[in-house]
Amino acid sequence: MLDAPDLLRLLHPVLAVTVVMPLIGIAVYFAVQTRQRRLAVVNQVKTTISPVVGKEHVRVGQWLSGSVVGLVLLGLAHPIFKTIARENAWAEDPFRGIFVLAMFGLTIVSLVMLYRAATALWRGVFASLTGMGLWLLGMQPGVWRRGFEWYVSHFYLGMAAAMLMIFALATLPEIYKSKRWRLTHAVLNTVAVLLFISQGITGTRDLLEIPLHWQEPFIFQCDFENRTC
Repeated sequence: MLDAPDLLRLLHPVLAVTVVMPLIGIAVYFAVQTRQRRLAVVNQVKTTISPVVGKEHVRVGQWLSGSVVGLVLLGLAHPIFKTIARENAWAEDPFRGIFVLAMFGLTIVSLVMLYRAATALWRGVFASLTGMGLWLLGMQPGVWRRGFEWYVSHFYLGMAAAMLMIFALATLPEIYKSKRWRLTHAVLNTVAVLLFISQGITGTRDLLEIPLHWQEPFIFQCDFENRTC
């Protein structure tokens, strides 16, 4: 039976499946359409692809970037605040709780300002602050990083995807200025798609490994090295 902690833990994968994954599919579709139309125009070939497909791709890409960062923050919030509550950090180490709250707030504000920034300098500043906030939160106690297998870690692969989304958001105006930026954008976001696919695999694996809330005291008494209880 699922209790409140289990339901809160499910928010991250539920939103990943219902919000982020569909946005990825739409963004990829519009990206392919945008490239096909651009090639048709260059080669002076008639095409039925709408001229607004590029704008739609940009808009969906902006939604995707914000959704990915928000999803990471949500995924980090559950284990961080659960650990703080379990260790009674609010009473014994109040600075830790204040720092975590401040980092969540500053990261969200930095992301909002990244959307609003008009110059390359400020886009770089707010993109850096957003990424830094995610990493500082990701290093907090309680976050399962799977450091012993970092190359198949849901955390590290997810953070890499989030960094690419932040970079894409910060460099969006540059794409219209040069072919080199467009190529860089296409290559990095192809890598991002592969990382998102890996998230589906590693996320499913991690869900299988996480016991229900009421089972944790018993499961964690097992010998995971020898696979015995």
